[in-house]
Amino acid sequence: MPVAIVRQPSASLADCQLSFVERAPIDLDLAHRQHRAYQQVLVDAGCELIELPAQDALPDAVFVEDTALVLDEVAVMTRPGASPRRAEGATVAEALRKLRPMLAIEAPGTLDGGDVMRIGRTLHVGESARSNRAGIEQLRSLLAPLGYTVVAHTMRGCLHLKSAVTEVAAGTLLINPEWIDRGDFAGYQLIEVDEQEEHAANALRIGDSVVYPACFPRTQEKLLRAGIRVRPVDVSELQKAEGAVTCCSLVFERASR
Repeated sequence: MPVAIVRQPSASLADCQLSFVERAPIDLDLAHRQHRAYQQVLVDAGCELIELPAQDALPDAVFVEDTALVLDEVAVMTRPGASPRRAEGATVAEALRKLRPMLAIEAPGTLDGGDVMRIGRTLHVGESARSNRAGIEQLRSLLAPLGYTVVAHTMRGCLHLKSAVTEVAAGTLLINPEWIDRGDFAGYQLIEVDEQEEHAANALRIGDSVVYPACFPRTQEKLLRAGIRVRPVDVSELQKAEGAVTCCSLVFERASR
């Protein structure tokens, strides 16, 4: 059974870090309701939830994906590129120590989990405003003894790699070619987002289905035509905080140490 670590939005969510979206008012009550609905979708997809306490002093703490990378053998604590976010990792690390041996990215490296897309034994990592070359090289060195390959990518116009591309089925990626080059993923079947839905490339694959924002109907129709089972969820308030469906959870298989 997959495990999903989640955390409720903080009371200070409106003070979140923003890079590529304009600041807009956030309805905190609605954000909480949407996050509870998101958690239910994870349960419906077969996940066991581990819910961490809210961190009201840390606006972006709901986006737990950025703080860690969980693989079959180990967990890697990242070092988020936005320095105010680095305190978010302590309680995530506390939960993960019970489940995996721990590794960590150290200064001067920075790495956000949202910049890492795992496909089998390959980790595609975006060199972005939040993840630097030193962090990517550290990740490569840490994981090479475990047989993982790290491939670096250049993006444009978006926050994280998984803003631009995600895996939606075995051998199939959902991609915004305006934000990352199609040629980086030769050999995969590529589904392009609808041109009117530039933020629509972020999907969370769990088993044979994907958790997907309800606000991208045109791209959702493309996924359905490709035979992909979609679990839609409204995350509009979290999207105002530059969030998406992957960044609100850490999903991995439970394994013995």
